[in-house]
Amino acid sequence: MRPVFRFLDDSLIEKIVSEARDVLDRVGVLIQNPAVVDLLAGHGARVENGRTFLPGSLIDRCLKTSPKSFKLHDVLGNQTHDFRDNQVYFTPGSAALHLLEYPSMKMVKAVTRDYINYVKLVNGLANIASQSTAMISSDVHEAISDSYRLYLSLVYGEKPVVTGAFSIEAFEVMKDLQLIVRGSEAALREKPLAVFSCCPTSPLKWSKVTSQNVVDCAKYSIPVEFIAMPLSGFMAPVTLVGTLVQHTAETLSGVVISQCASPGTPMLYGGSPAIFDVRYETTPMGAIETMMIDCAYNEIGKSFGLPTQAYIGLSDAKQLDAQAGFESGIGSTLAALSGINNISGPGMLDFESCQSLEKLVVDNEICGMALRAARGIEPREDFPSLDRFRELLAEDHLLISSHTRKYLKQEHYFPGPSVTRSNLSRWKEEGSVSMWDRAHAEVEQIISRYRPSALSEEAKKGLTSRMLAEARKFGMEKLPG
Repeated sequence: MRPVFRFLDDSLIEKIVSEARDVLDRVGVLIQNPAVVDLLAGHGARVENGRTFLPGSLIDRCLKTSPKSFKLHDVLGNQTHDFRDNQVYFTPGSAALHLLEYPSMKMVKAVTRDYINYVKLVNGLANIASQSTAMISSDVHEAISDSYRLYLSLVYGEKPVVTGAFSIEAFEVMKDLQLIVRGSEAALREKPLAVFSCCPTSPLKWSKVTSQNVVDCAKYSIPVEFIAMPLSGFMAPVTLVGTLVQHTAETLSGVVISQCASPGTPMLYGGSPAIFDVRYETTPMGAIETMMIDCAYNEIGKSFGLPTQAYIGLSDAKQLDAQAGFESGIGSTLAALSGINNISGPGMLDFESCQSLEKLVVDNEICGMALRAARGIEPREDFPSLDRFRELLAEDHLLISSHTRKYLKQEHYFPGPSVTRSNLSRWKEEGSVSMWDRAHAEVEQIISRYRPSALSEEAKKGLTSRMLAEARKFGMEKLPG
């Protein structure tokens, strides 16, 4: 039986959704994009005093056309994800401003070399199903930082990418990069290779850029994940239920924009909400209440029949320490047991602002353990049991039993060398190496085993040509690295 963890009962979900629909109908949303306002008005929305009001009938129509699942493919066209039911996939956190440097444990600005090493590392992590545009390269013009990260991911990696654009112009470049990989719009529709994060602004607002991103993604059937970010006690009600009402309203408004633009556009019902810690004026992603909100809105999304996403399984710690471990571990386990389909967070520290390659290696093991827990417990030729126990009594162990050899790797998850399971004497004999150093050694080993992407050289040249053309607009005559 696959275990499923829940925070909300059906009646509470129904009440939260009802209140959110009432907010959209009576309070409305502020959309700072006249073209999107006109689009919604043409589908039955009411526009008054600069706000757009979404009636229940429009919300229902849009939910009806929203796909209940979709598949994602890697750069080579192989299916890697099937976002349905309670199937779970992990992806690193996105858009970090800093990298935790080894061995200094200082947060530094990342450069192209760091990003390439990150892509090579993710390529070798078994429990991380997709890339994200995880950190911002400081050695390129900021106007191309969005598209440049996607470019590096597509040239050096093969896994699909979770990404996003911070400008309308950047989206055009990023769309072109995907078309170069796939070869045609039809092929991209058939086998999407990226998910774009689209973020409403709390409370109840869509900027011109983010709302246009939703519409542009819909035009090409590029999957989107809606990342509403209400802050409990600051930019949202202090109660978790009140925050869920706001999150539901903001996310449903994104669903409506997407489906009005192009019915059937694939999407993830996601977010990155948090509580607000009034003591430090911070937004702790590792707070248990933040995790509870994530898991709860996942239940609301699934009540609509939609696949889900959450930023969870990350830490607010500043180093790879105990806090980083327990916050990431609790979040990843709750997320997997809740059935969140796309879990974004591995590798992240410091309120989503820092990425660590060493933490990413450790988090890969946390993800592996969480995925094992989510598979649950089931009998494997365990009944009847008499023969097994007769064998145990006769041999005094079951180490080489055919039953052990058949099911050992299915039943037991064996983490890599960043996790120590040796006894004390052996650990001392092997140098008493810390987790920080073990994780870094594994980073170096995985990167050393990297093999270039099997994407065709023609496609790689096309990607570089398109990226260079964009970089030249901002005074860059060549790309770093």
